Amino acid sequence: MDTATRPPAGAHPTGFVAKLLADRHSIPLSIALHLVPGAAIVAVYAFVAAPLVRAMGAPIFAAWAMALAIVLFPVQLFLLWLGRKRTGRFTMEGVVRYRGKPLTRRKVMWLGGACLVWMTVVSLALTPLDNLVYDWFFTWVDYQGAGPDGTTYLQGYPQAVVLTTLLVCGPFTGFTLPLIEEHYFRGFLLPRLPQLGKWAPIFNTLLFSVYHFWAPWTVLSKLVFLYPGVWLAWKKQDIRISITMHPGTTLLMTVVGIVALASGAASM
Repeated sequence: MDTATRPPAGAHPTGFVAKLLADRHSIPLSIALHLVPGAAIVAVYAFVAAPLVRAMGAPIFAAWAMALAIVLFPVQLFLLWLGRKRTGRFTMEGVVRYRGKPLTRRKVMWLGGACLVWMTVVSLALTPLDNLVYDWFFTWVDYQGAGPDGTTYLQGYPQAVVLTTLLVCGPFTGFTLPLIEEHYFRGFLLPRLPQLGKWAPIFNTLLFSVYHFWAPWTVLSKLVFLYPGVWLAWKKQDIRISITMHPGTTLLMTVVGIVALASGAASM
């Protein structure tokens, strides 16, 4: 264990906190920690965000953005709180791992950039698979705007309203919230599965895909386009790779979408 993950002298978390900060999570605990945030996001969407956004007349995409923010910002605070329990100060040190920067910035750029291209291209190429899975198994899902096309949550609204929604939500859904997901899923949960060996990144990618309860038809495609970045972050013990891939891709696609709408190159 490197120095970044050793608890400081005098810090002795106990009880459930000690289990959370241990070097190994049990499989049942890990499953719960992977999936509970997703269930919370759906609950917040259904009971808080969706009714509010519908009353505002905004695209339902804003409700999912709101639900994600309401759940994931406390997740980030939870990681910092665990750091305080371990070190006496609000920090991710010793909580979120793979932050020791073992790779050079150049290697991170190459590996992360390759994963970014992979995720962008493959996620778009696998849209027909999402369509197929949705049509076969998930047409019963009645979320407003549900469907394999990622733009369905924005369709049916004036162009100016859609653009405003993306400009307001984009900084969060395009980068900040995916970054929190990387801290939590790749930095906190993945390193605490040593008992799974080489299966740990597969387990983590699968549960992260399932965590997206609001789009279960995308689980198979997510397994394909997310796994390389997750595996590399695990293999190289450098979270910057998966951060470059995941928040990097969502930021790229958000910016492209906003520019396309603003320039008139695309319409809803």
